[in-house]
Amino acid sequence: MASWSSGRRGTPREYEPFDEEPAEHHRYRRYLQDLEGVSPAEEAALVATVLRDPVLSMAEAAVNRHLECRASVLLTDLAFTAWGHSMTAVIGDRPFLTRRLREWTLLRAIALDEPWTAEELTTASDWFQRTASAAQIVTSAEVLTLLAERGRTRRVRNAARRRIQLRLTPNAMVHPRCSSVGEPRPTDGL
Repeated sequence: MASWSSGRRGTPREYEPFDEEPAEHHRYRRYLQDLEGVSPAEEAALVATVLRDPVLSMAEAAVNRHLECRASVLLTDLAFTAWGHSMTAVIGDRPFLTRRLREWTLLRAIALDEPWTAEELTTASDWFQRTASAAQIVTSAEVLTLLAERGRTRRVRNAARRRIQLRLTPNAMVHPRCSSVGEPRPTDGL
């Protein structure tokens, strides 16, 4: 589809196509595909290549999506630490990516019952607090209580309170495929 730009008296002045997708959208999709299939040995080099794209916001969005995918898979794996160090070296001083990687590391510490501070939790981004209050991997009563009391948004505080209530409810069964508490879990092999 195309658009006509009108001159002073409504006569066509120039033809402006607007249905063509910008080149950076194509590159974004290609970057996501390449990052999804990259080997661990080539990952840092590919991330560095993506971050050299002239459209910084698109490049950082692609790398952030990759960090989310990789971090969620490696979260409790021993390989997370080495991976995190290599990504830190590649992303350099990009504030958003640095913060997001630091927050994935904090989420890992909480999930593995490693040391963390209340300040780290209460000053973390809305994204982190929403993730920590809803993620089943976060089971720490201390974390959930802190988020229920001092979470940045009402959404975070309410989600943390619900998680606390679920922990206190006897015989509550929650399964990823079930929509609510109390529904029977699918049985394996029956």
